[in-house]
Amino acid sequence: MLVGYARVSTREQETHLQADALNKAGCDVIFHEKASGASQRGRPELARCLSSLKRGDVLVVYKIDRIARSLFDLLDILRRLERVGATIKSVTEPLDTTNSMGVFVVQILGAVAQLERSMIRERSMAGQLAARERGREPGRGRNLEPDVEAKVVAQYREGGVTYRELAQAHGVSPSVVKRAVYRVTKGADYWKKRND
Repeated sequence: MLVGYARVSTREQETHLQADALNKAGCDVIFHEKASGASQRGRPELARCLSSLKRGDVLVVYKIDRIARSLFDLLDILRRLERVGATIKSVTEPLDTTNSMGVFVVQILGAVAQLERSMIRERSMAGQLAARERGREPGRGRNLEPDVEAKVVAQYREGGVTYRELAQAHGVSPSVVKRAVYRVTKGADYWKKRND
């Protein structure tokens, strides 16, 4: 049986393009996911898809990056497929793990994708370091003046008011108020972990 898996990263995106290609490839069933590809834990449809596979089934994806975002992720999925006797194919790439050369190609592509992400991260970190050395703090500027931000945080901590209400009162978005509160209540370590 041909089992398709289509994934987009955000709720605003649609899987139509991938689904059309998977239908054309002859998939009997297609699992649709709207989630980041950063880890398998946050992709329940992928878990359902992999659990449904049996010996002889072929998992079909539009591109290999729709199912795996790192070499380790890809290798883990390949091991799971091998355990149940299933294989994987990409509609837009010449990948077919029914033979050893296909497995090798998948591993090479996964390694290249991971290298590319690592290089992007290194460039981003170098840019942030250069900005700090020039006296600029990288990232989004604050929308509230420090004294106003302190007042907003104090009002929130007193209770009885929501992020949305404070945002409307000060002409900013609720996420601006939430970030201001988190900076005080969760501290610098929280933001450092979030950005790592």
